[in-house]
Amino acid sequence: MKTEIISKNELLAHWLGHRNLTRQTIEKFPEEALFNYKVEGMRTFAEMIQELLGIAVPGLQEIVNNKSGELNEKFNYTTKAQLLQAWDEATPQISALFDKIPTERFSEEFNLFGQYNSPIIHSIFYFIDNEIHHRGQGFVYLRLLGIQPPFFWERD
Repeated sequence: MKTEIISKNELLAHWLGHRNLTRQTIEKFPEEALFNYKVEGMRTFAEMIQELLGIAVPGLQEIVNNKSGELNEKFNYTTKAQLLQAWDEATPQISALFDKIPTERFSEEFNLFGQYNSPIIHSIFYFIDNEIHHRGQGFVYLRLLGIQPPFFWERD
């Protein structure tokens, strides 16, 4: 008998908490810095957010439809308002798509974006981990700009 450590709903709530914190991080950025500030060898925070937008919903759509596609993380967002709107539109889509994945499929191998063959649960962990990673980079940028980032534990 398998013992469940975390339920599917708890995993989704955890992810959505991170999305809320990432949204707060986007809000903290001055618009000019969001699109232009970067450290050598890194991207702007807006570019990182566009990557996240190109991964979460499209990745879940691939999993739900059981059809691998091509990764696209290039969008034409040029304002903070556009980024926040895209972020806000993606969140309910994530919830709806996540709910369509039966728990039994989480251990199923899937070739995400035609490049990353792993169990579906690993792809979901990647979506969350990648967001945390880029948000951490955004926190560094905010601190370098003299702006206090949101507290990482306040995800509501």
